[in-house]
Amino acid sequence: MKTINRIMTNICSDNLPESKDFYTKLFDFNVDYESDWFIHLISQDKKLELGIIDRTHQMVPNTFQNNPQGFYITFVVEDANEIFKIAKEENIEIVSAPEDTFYGQRRLLLKDPNGTLIDISSPIKDFQY
Repeated sequence: MKTINRIMTNICSDNLPESKDFYTKLFDFNVDYESDWFIHLISQDKKLELGIIDRTHQMVPNTFQNNPQGFYITFVVEDANEIFKIAKEENIEIVSAPEDTFYGQRRLLLKDPNGTLIDISSPIKDFQY
């Protein structure tokens, strides 16, 4: 068996401070490491990680320095409506307001400062399939 010890998503950014603010205001991330080319965020319980890297840094191959396409990141939270409220207060681009899905989630879509689609979902209590 091939054991995975850790998985971390890294987001390419044109504006590290703005990206850091986006993720730390919406979620319980703390800054674990910060430099002029990379920021490492970690959840308060130290179980989840997110990296933000300067899109044009030499660590990112030239062919991958474009705006993201073909993927999105999902954050499962207790209350998507709470994140929606923060997003409105912070003037974050809202792709779609929270709505209930057929599969038992309340779902909100946001666009992060780098163009990445962010799916915020929370389970609907007592949902019946």
